[in-house]
Amino acid sequence: MRVQFNKIACMTDMSDFSNSTLAYGAELARAFDAQLYACHVISLPSMATYYGYTGDERSGEATRKIIDQVTDTFTKLLGESSVTWEPLITIGHISDEIARLTRERDVNLVITATHGRSGLKRLLLGSVTERLMRILPCPLLIIGGPEEKIMQPAEGQLKFARILVGCDFSPDSETAFQYGLSLAQEFQAELHLVHVIEPPVYVDLDMPGSAINTEHMETLRDRLNEKLSSLVPTEACHWCKPLISLLEGLPYEVLTHYAERHGIDLVVLGARGHSLVEKLFIGSTTDRVVRRTPCPVLSVRQIVETT
Repeated sequence: MRVQFNKIACMTDMSDFSNSTLAYGAELARAFDAQLYACHVISLPSMATYYGYTGDERSGEATRKIIDQVTDTFTKLLGESSVTWEPLITIGHISDEIARLTRERDVNLVITATHGRSGLKRLLLGSVTERLMRILPCPLLIIGGPEEKIMQPAEGQLKFARILVGCDFSPDSETAFQYGLSLAQEFQAELHLVHVIEPPVYVDLDMPGSAINTEHMETLRDRLNEKLSSLVPTEACHWCKPLISLLEGLPYEVLTHYAERHGIDLVVLGARGHSLVEKLFIGSTTDRVVRRTPCPVLSVRQIVETT
């Protein structure tokens, strides 16, 4: 499968940090010769919280002022860009509106940021990002991490030299691998495949999760290594040699540490996995990696067509 992003939508809450999505969007639109949409959703709470409008304001006039303000900002940020772009400014519930626009415009990549604001506003935006991971009909590229560590790519300078794909063999993970492999070819990147072993998870392999002995663990490692290697098509070996790693621990901690230690530029993960942590605690592995990793994270889920 070759990934082709024909239409890219950047979601921003108009904070400086969140506007970093536009730089990534412009660079990816240039790389894939794609149409770029600059998106902002006006919600009733945001009119008061972000723009200072109260219930005493005439909503129609306030909305027009916000639309003009947002459009001016987009023009300043993208006006000199060589890519084709269009503003999409709408009113409603943020995640639902982004999902609706994505479907209506046949967007195949949405870009968002997780730490555009502080305190309660940051938590609100984070919850929007987590919901988007679960309802979008396309992958979500998340620009996250501490604000001071975010580096916006300059024009023509976006490089994904090292791409990490977390593999847990779930359907979403397998789709994520296809995206990671294609992007590694597109950017001529070094491809890292990592599977994190959580012993309690492997009860479905007829091995008691609480009593996996050394012999069973060696057998398990052999089987997992073989399964990881089999993911890579033969023809892909002509242009890359994937670096395969089997590690142990909590997936989000291991993947975050691996990304930092190896200077990973992009992490690709399935939105829903098999991790025991995801079943017991709030927040999936992908959610937790996004919060801790300074590099972008591409969240991918398998889309099941319904008739």
